Amino acid sequence: MQSLPKQEVTLKTIAQIAKVSPTTVSRALNNSSNIKSDTKQKILKIAKEIGYIPNLTAKALVTKRSYIIGIFFTDIRVGTSESFLKDVINQAQKILPKGYTLAISDINNNKSVLTHNYDGIIVLSQSQSDDQFIDEIVNRKIPIVVLNRKISRNDISNYSINDYLGVQNMVAYTIRMGHHNFGLIKGIDTFDSTRLRTTSFLNTLKKYGLKIDPELIKNGDYKPKSGNVAMRQILTSGKIPTCVFCENDDMAIGAIKACKELGYRVPEDISFISYDDTDYSKYLIPGLTTVRKPTAKIINLGIQKLTELLQYSSQKIGIDKMNITPEIIVRNSVYDRRK
Repeated sequence: MQSLPKQEVTLKTIAQIAKVSPTTVSRALNNSSNIKSDTKQKILKIAKEIGYIPNLTAKALVTKRSYIIGIFFTDIRVGTSESFLKDVINQAQKILPKGYTLAISDINNNKSVLTHNYDGIIVLSQSQSDDQFIDEIVNRKIPIVVLNRKISRNDISNYSINDYLGVQNMVAYTIRMGHHNFGLIKGIDTFDSTRLRTTSFLNTLKKYGLKIDPELIKNGDYKPKSGNVAMRQILTSGKIPTCVFCENDDMAIGAIKACKELGYRVPEDISFISYDDTDYSKYLIPGLTTVRKPTAKIINLGIQKLTELLQYSSQKIGIDKMNITPEIIVRNSVYDRRK
């Protein structure tokens, strides 16, 4: 059966081919239980073969859904790196249920929740300041899944990342490579990721009997420019570390550039470890040794759970609480000082 021009394909077209009523076609395409299975499969097959594209506006009126899923970040403008934002959007679009569209916003602009009829919401939470927004969504009875940050609520599915363990394993590896003099470029202090990564870094040094000079701890904002500025401050302090931990890859890019601009070799003079394993980290020179943040996995789990909540809204759906351990990706940015 050949596809018809898309503008000519309607419910009536399918009904005529299937020899059923347009109402029956509508029920089949909306996965109604009030239709025989063989009839439904016949209609779905015909719709696919002739290239039927549903009118989402009409469908929304029938099903009382908007077919919009909101993805909210703590703040897109501050603290959310462009690489992380891109990774989230790309992965979400790959696995989004057919017929749905994404609406990206930040929690500081949460008035959009009042003006948009979201079918469901995914929160990429980075700070405890998000809790009030999460409470509001729950109170509005909008299906919600929280990703990235571990939250205290037990009535929402939550897929988080064990930043503490990821950093601990990374720093232990670097110490085994012979590094004992470290610098640190932190992220935004109000973010849970910063708190966990910083605490793990300092605790791991302490575990191995090491200390860090306070002058070698600088603040960034998860953006490349802040990494460059912070690294310049470290290099002009007169106290040069053998290895610097940048709390995300974007800041590491800026920091490595600062070293090269000021005549320091990477990794021979100063090594770097980082966090995220963004797409470009393997293409840097040298390739960046970093902690791989399982962004794709948590987005996949989150959309699967939200899809389940949307499909079976009348049923009680189990709550998932997962804190996923990231893996270390070893490349060439850590010099072996045991030689």
